[in-house]
Amino acid sequence: MTPPAGSLLAAEDLHKAYGPTAALDGAEFSIHPGEVVAVMGPSGSGKSTLLQCLAGIVTPDSGTIRYDGRELSAMSDSQRSALRRSEFGFVFQFGQLVPELTCVENVALPLRLNGTPRKTAEQTALSWMERLEVEGLARKRPGEVSGGQGQRVAVARSLVTGARVIFADEPTGALDSLNGERVMELLTEAARSTNAAVVLVTHESRVAAYSDREVVVRDGRARDMERAV
Repeated sequence: MTPPAGSLLAAEDLHKAYGPTAALDGAEFSIHPGEVVAVMGPSGSGKSTLLQCLAGIVTPDSGTIRYDGRELSAMSDSQRSALRRSEFGFVFQFGQLVPELTCVENVALPLRLNGTPRKTAEQTALSWMERLEVEGLARKRPGEVSGGQGQRVAVARSLVTGARVIFADEPTGALDSLNGERVMELLTEAARSTNAAVVLVTHESRVAAYSDREVVVRDGRARDMERAV
């Protein structure tokens, strides 16, 4: 399959095995700027492995992944790490905030790792926290906020560098339905306002409803439901 023209991130014929177990078996994927794509599938289908390969965390055994015209496998580990710090953002199921840092310091952390001065980084972080409706939590630590609030902080952190692709792995999996829906509303609104693409891994149809289209992964293969015949 040739990726659609204008794709920001595209994968072709991905294979990845862990011992005798094939996690990916010819998976394909593409996403455009400003698009939200839900990656769905049962547990063990390969959807998290697909996300990790697309983000350059895991190297596929074969196949190609192109981001903005660049081949990820041709990059060094340090180049891929720099990409994850500056152009990719991440939201995980349990937030993975640093407990010793305040919420504003957590949001500012990607900027600080890229060398941005503390004051500038925290000002940018505060502006994103305001957009995610958690500016009042700036000086609290993660252990002092609710799960829904913590996920909004994590979403702000994923967007603070101006990331072009947000990888969200079960971002509402640990939340009740009300908090989960608000997190998805804020995540998709904020990403679309910056024309960022969102790769959304989920097994919940109510979460997938926030996407523009769905890709179903089963037995290591990805099927684009919009293009399926």
